[in-house]
Amino acid sequence: MNESSWLDGSLYPDTDAPDALDTLADRVEFLARLCSAWDFGILPREATVNEIRKKEWSPAVEACRLLTSPAYHLLRRWHGLLPLAYLGQQIAAIRDDPCLARV
Repeated sequence: MNESSWLDGSLYPDTDAPDALDTLADRVEFLARLCSAWDFGILPREATVNEIRKKEWSPAVEACRLLTSPAYHLLRRWHGLLPLAYLGQQIAAIRDDPCLARV
């Protein structure tokens, strides 16, 4: 699979989307953009999820440290990284949902 088939250029509305993510910094920026969009309900493509779940993304996930993002904490879990404190807002409608324990 070539990189452009999973790299979502819509995550870069403020600049030209990169053709590749060659550095750790590029990958961290991509993850921050991805998680931020995901937290607002913009779901990533399946190909994107499959890519970022690969082991070689673990260093970027560890470095990202977007502690206010639920999506970021999911990425940490997928990569088997130690959990970090969630610093985001707890939404009462979700926190108090009796079905939450089943999720």
